[in-house]
Amino acid sequence: MIADWVREVLRVTDVAILAYFLLINTSYLVLIALAGSEFVHHLRRVPFAGHEETYRSPLTEPVSVLVPAHNESAGIVQSVQAMLALRYPVFEVIVIDDGSTDDTFERLREEFDLVEVPRVVPDATPTRGRIRSVHVPRDRPDPLVVVRKENGGKTDAVNTGINVAQHPLVCMVDADSILDPQALLSVAKPFSDDPVRTVASGGVIRVANGCTVVAGRIVDVRMPRNWLAKVQVVEYLRAFLLGRTGWSRFGGLLIISGAFGIFRRDLLVEIGGLDHDCIGEDAELVVRLHRHLRQQKRDYRIVFVAEPVSWSEAPSTLKVLGKQRRRWHRGITEILSKHRGMILNPRYGRIGLVAMPYYVLFELLAPVIELAGVVLVPLGLCVGAIDAGFALVFVAVAYGYALLLNLVALTVEEYSFHRYHRWTDLVSSVLASLLENVGYRQLTAFWRTMGMWSAIRGAKHEWGRMTRTGFQTVLTPPPAPEPPVTARRDARVES
Repeated sequence: MIADWVREVLRVTDVAILAYFLLINTSYLVLIALAGSEFVHHLRRVPFAGHEETYRSPLTEPVSVLVPAHNESAGIVQSVQAMLALRYPVFEVIVIDDGSTDDTFERLREEFDLVEVPRVVPDATPTRGRIRSVHVPRDRPDPLVVVRKENGGKTDAVNTGINVAQHPLVCMVDADSILDPQALLSVAKPFSDDPVRTVASGGVIRVANGCTVVAGRIVDVRMPRNWLAKVQVVEYLRAFLLGRTGWSRFGGLLIISGAFGIFRRDLLVEIGGLDHDCIGEDAELVVRLHRHLRQQKRDYRIVFVAEPVSWSEAPSTLKVLGKQRRRWHRGITEILSKHRGMILNPRYGRIGLVAMPYYVLFELLAPVIELAGVVLVPLGLCVGAIDAGFALVFVAVAYGYALLLNLVALTVEEYSFHRYHRWTDLVSSVLASLLENVGYRQLTAFWRTMGMWSAIRGAKHEWGRMTRTGFQTVLTPPPAPEPPVTARRDARVES
């Protein structure tokens, strides 16, 4: 016989888990609402954004684009081509080859006719891997610098890039990424609009799987064929686009992805660059900026811009996806542990009182409670601690509510940016939203819990290796897609 106290414990626990899912999903809805409000303001500002004036202004600050690369031969040439084709008045692209063992450098050398040049690199931020050589194109005007160094990890590569950079702003971009032509101009615009207070700005990461690339540019946007990648498209829209836009609107942005973020170089040098000992180095950098600037009582802005897009290859196998999610959640665990003194500390304003407690409750602990719900709710139903009605309510709140959030997120994205032009892609997005809640969520919750556990027990850092398949390229561009919905909406307004 199951003791009554065991049933009571299960009943109370299941009710608490239900309340948790209700709170976390409602918090996501609030973030989506904040993001939707920001998108409305964005669409109204589009005709008056002044990108052309920013491009032509002599006051627009130059940018150094940093591209850390390790064994990225599959897509490195297309990625660098896209970055060199960016529309920006003055910029340089710095590729840091972090001890690649494949032909990453050889592909760059052949494509851009690289030659070695003597160059003294300052030690403004701490690095560990020795620089072997610096290369530039022989006779081409491309603002490209390729640095070859001993392997030291992504953090060491970025810090090396900061030391090599010659411009006041630095933009960090993953080597497997392709930027939209206007992306750098858009993500840097907050520095032109508010040059005194703006210290960092982040752009949107979207999934490039399934898209077509010509000369380093995304020319045809499609949903991936792989269903694992399709689910990640929906996940990226909700978390990277809407979630971070909502936090930016609130003034509590804690994460700017290392795949596409721009920072003031002088501040990065001031705080010592990226942390070698934290696996979530990009997010830790943003939290450390908040801490440093709040302690100095400086007025500042860290913002997220929804329009500039960096297209990145998402994992297409469970093995690679699992490594990625364990690494991400270990990073969150280490960051919150390292900066735990900020949590609920009024000295850090809404960052300490709202954003960081939120990340503890609804990011750090979410996978553990997710798995607890998967186990304890069916167990409670089996032993009579809860009834079938409660179980149905739980499924509706935990998974039906989450599906609704995905559909709302897709609707907001489609109305605001209309990146996917085919009905088949929209149908795939809806089906992927359903699939995310059946198997995918539970599996990623397991991986994330393992990542947190590895941080708690102090296991050795394992970055893992992302196997790249490269981008789909064609010799001639496909037919141009329909004009973006924003353009059509602007035309209606003018008429």
